[in-house]
Amino acid sequence: MSQDTAMDAQQFIDKIPFSFTQKLILALCFLVVAIDGFDTAAIGFIAPALKAQWQLSPTDLAPLFGAGLFGLMTGALFFGPLADKYGRKPVLIWSVFVFGLSSLVSGFSPDMTTLIVLRFITGLGLGGAMPNAITITSEYCPSKTRSTLVTLMFCGFTLGSALGGLVSAQLLTLIDWHGILILGGVLPLLLLPFLILYLPESLRFMVLKKHDQKKINKTIKRIAPHLSTPTLVANAQERSNVSIRDLFSPQYAKGTILIWISYFMSLVIIYLFSSWMPTLLTNTGASLQKASLITSVFQIGGTAGAILLGFLMDRVGASKILTLAYVLGAVFLILCGQASSNLSMLVIAIFGLGITISGCQVGMNAFCSSYYPTHCRSTGVSWANAVGRSGSVFGSIIGGWLMSLNLGIEGIMSILAIPALLGGLAIFVLGKIQKQDAKVANVSLIKVVR
Repeated sequence: MSQDTAMDAQQFIDKIPFSFTQKLILALCFLVVAIDGFDTAAIGFIAPALKAQWQLSPTDLAPLFGAGLFGLMTGALFFGPLADKYGRKPVLIWSVFVFGLSSLVSGFSPDMTTLIVLRFITGLGLGGAMPNAITITSEYCPSKTRSTLVTLMFCGFTLGSALGGLVSAQLLTLIDWHGILILGGVLPLLLLPFLILYLPESLRFMVLKKHDQKKINKTIKRIAPHLSTPTLVANAQERSNVSIRDLFSPQYAKGTILIWISYFMSLVIIYLFSSWMPTLLTNTGASLQKASLITSVFQIGGTAGAILLGFLMDRVGASKILTLAYVLGAVFLILCGQASSNLSMLVIAIFGLGITISGCQVGMNAFCSSYYPTHCRSTGVSWANAVGRSGSVFGSIIGGWLMSLNLGIEGIMSILAIPALLGGLAIFVLGKIQKQDAKVANVSLIKVVR
C-alpha cells in the first residue's frame, strides 16, 4: 500500500492483519459492556434487600427496574444520532462518565424515590455507552470475522452480569446494597482515563466526515504501523449527513422493523428473567446465595452462546443461526418451568436458555451493526437497542404483575416462550428479504455488465 493508493476504509481494515490497537479497542469496549452487565444484574440481586429494608411489595419494585430501563431507552434514542454526528468516542466517554457518577451517588440514596431518579440517570449513560461500544468495535473489525469479534466483545455483558450476580449475593451481607451500587459507580470512573487515552475515534467515521488528514493518518499508523499510509475514502453509498429517516428508507425500512421486533422480544425475556428469577426462586424457598448461583448460569450460558453463535453466523449465515436459536430458546423456557423442582434439570435448562436467548441478543448486536452503513450505523444500533430497552421495561414491569397473579415459575416461563418464537419469526422473515434483495441486485448487475 502506498500514499497514492485510494481505497474504501473498510477495505483497508479487511486487508491488514488484526493489530494490537484493534485488540485494545475490543478489550476496552468489552470492559464498558461488562460494567453495564454488572449494573444490570446487581440491581436484580439487591432487590430482595431493598424489599426487606423498605418493606416493599414486588409491584413496588417495578418502578425501580423500569426507571433504569426507561433511562437506557431514552439514552439510546438521544446519544445514537449524536454519535453519528459528532463521533463515537466523545459520546462513549460522556456516557460512561454519566452512568459512573450517577451510580456512585445512588449508593447514598435515602429513599426509594431518590433511588428511582438516580437509576433513570444511570440508565441514560448506559443507553449511550453500549450501542457506541458495539459500533466502534464493529467499525474496526474485518468483514469476514465481524460477527465473531463483536459477539466476543459483547461477552463482556454476560460475564459482567454473572459477576454482578455473584458479587452482589456474596457481598450483600458485608457492604449492603449501598456498597454494591457504589462499586458499580467506581468501576466505570476508573475505566474512564483509559478510554480517553487509548481509545481512538472510528477510522470509518473520520474518513466519512472528512476529519483532518493528519489525525486520520495517525490512526492508520496506530493500527498498521509497518505499512505505507494509503488514501482512504468513504464508501460510495454512504453520506456524511445523518438522518433518522434513513432507517426507514426503502432500502432499510423492513429490516429496521423486523430487527426492532427481535430486539424487543429477546430483551423482554432477558430482563424479566434477570430481574425476577432471584425473587421467584427465593419465593420457592431457595436462599439468595443459591438463587444467585442458579441465575448466574444463565449469564454463563449467554457467554458460551455468544461465542458459538458469532462463530456460526460468520460461517453459516446470521439469519439461519439466529432463527434456530430463538426456537430452541422457546423450548428451554418451557423446560425451565417444568424442571423448577429438579435442581440439576433446572440448571441445564437455564444454561441452554442462556446459550440461545442471551446468545441471540448478542448475535443481534453484531447483525444490526453490519446491517446499516457508517453514516447511520450508531443511530441504527442505538435505536434498535432503545426499542429493545422498551422490551426491557415491559418485561421488568410485567414480571411483577405476573408474580402478583401467583402463576409460579412454570406459568411465567411458558408465557415467555411466545416472545421467543416471535423473535425467531422476525429474523426468519428478514433473512428471506435479504436473500430476495441479493437476487435482485445480482440480476441488475448482470444487466449492467451486458
